[in-house]
Amino acid sequence: MAQRPLKLVPQLTAILVLAVMTLAVWAAWLGWDQHRDVQPDGSETGPYEAWQVIGLVLTLLAPVYWAASRRYLAGAVLGVPLGLTVAAAYDWSDDSSGLFMVGVLMIMMGSLVVTGVATAVIASVKKRADSTRQRS
Repeated sequence: MAQRPLKLVPQLTAILVLAVMTLAVWAAWLGWDQHRDVQPDGSETGPYEAWQVIGLVLTLLAPVYWAASRRYLAGAVLGVPLGLTVAAAYDWSDDSSGLFMVGVLMIMMGSLVVTGVATAVIASVKKRADSTRQRS
């Protein structure tokens, strides 16, 4: 029984570290761009460009890989969505339409699914590689 809380601490630490890293990555990629672009027909786009979101996603793959390859599966699956959800809620909370929470929930659910799948793939590939290495 005494070892169970000790195994929980690294998982919780990984969740916290990944959440804080995700907040920093959000600020670096998306936090500085707050204006919408008005098109010639009067429609608005933005505030983010596609390259910013792609950069955010690609940057977040590294910490997910780090956590999943070290068997911090809870950290890999929960840390990034927690950080993205907090960042989106803070960044979008001044939306006058009141629909920002719909976007925040979509970010939360989508990032949970994507990090879950990525973590499962990384962990299974890493486990297979480790078992192959041990047999050699």
